[in-house]
Amino acid sequence: MGPVEHLHMSVFSQSFSPCGRFLAAGNNYGEIAIVTPVSLSAPLTPLLFLNFLYFSPSLVYSLSAHEGPVFSLFSTDSHLLSAGNGEISAWSWAELIKRNTKAAWTRRPNYKSSLEIPEINAMTVNPTENSLVIGGGDNNIHIMDLESGVFKSVLQGHTDYIHCLSVREREGEILSGGEDGAVRIWDHRTGQSVHCIEVYKYEECARPQYGKWISCLTTESDWMLCGGGPSLSLWHLRSMSPTSIFPLSGCQRQANFYQDMILSVGEGQCVSHCLLGGEVKAQIPCTPHSLNTLALNLNSTDNRVLTVGGSSHQIDVFTNLSYRTFSLSF
Repeated sequence: MGPVEHLHMSVFSQSFSPCGRFLAAGNNYGEIAIVTPVSLSAPLTPLLFLNFLYFSPSLVYSLSAHEGPVFSLFSTDSHLLSAGNGEISAWSWAELIKRNTKAAWTRRPNYKSSLEIPEINAMTVNPTENSLVIGGGDNNIHIMDLESGVFKSVLQGHTDYIHCLSVREREGEILSGGEDGAVRIWDHRTGQSVHCIEVYKYEECARPQYGKWISCLTTESDWMLCGGGPSLSLWHLRSMSPTSIFPLSGCQRQANFYQDMILSVGEGQCVSHCLLGGEVKAQIPCTPHSLNTLALNLNSTDNRVLTVGGSSHQIDVFTNLSYRTFSLSF
């Protein structure tokens, strides 16, 4: 890839392997980069992990996965799932580690027209039903059975693009956020929308200058975190009300719960560390000028790192949440 392509590259998605030793990252050119720190048989310590990442020039290889941007990546116990324009592909982690870049399978949702190729913006797995949940440019949520590969249902209700998804496994609920400004809560057993929260209509959350779209959404137990045009806010799902509003400038594109904190990225060059009560504890500078994705490696106790990507070919690596340790080049 030439210098012009590097200059205009954006990293949109990331996912760690189940073993925690490999990172996949997707960009706007339809490529997936695989970071391979060490061989699976090597004993790994945090220092060795850093040495391999920092000093070896051949850690990253990339594969051409989709014709359009890779907006979403998700790892199961055995496969890396990637979403492109109108399709989902699965890649065996065991084969990727060997640098075998052939997809295990590719599936396409049942769109209304064969000419319709909407982008897929979000993807997650419902473990209870062993199903893949995807949402994107056709305003619908498509659910695919992972065992058979068959798309079995469509959830309809959003009136514009779907940007983000989350699953509450214990409650049997799927949550979706979209361009229409709504967070919808679905009963996955019936396929019905049981609640609709229009976040932009709440005065404490509304920011008309940024619009009403919901770009990030995640849940933990009875709590929901969402934002975009409206301010990033923490909601109690039993009372359906916001409890904390985070005073972050710009639209937030991804936010995660982590221990007793919230980590968030979006417009701007910093990872924000927020307390659950609404205070911004710290903002840590990153290499990209605008941030799209953060990933916490929780699959390995030895390699507990945070990685951040955005409007750059570089992915920042944090071994301590308080500072950027180094950057990887896509």
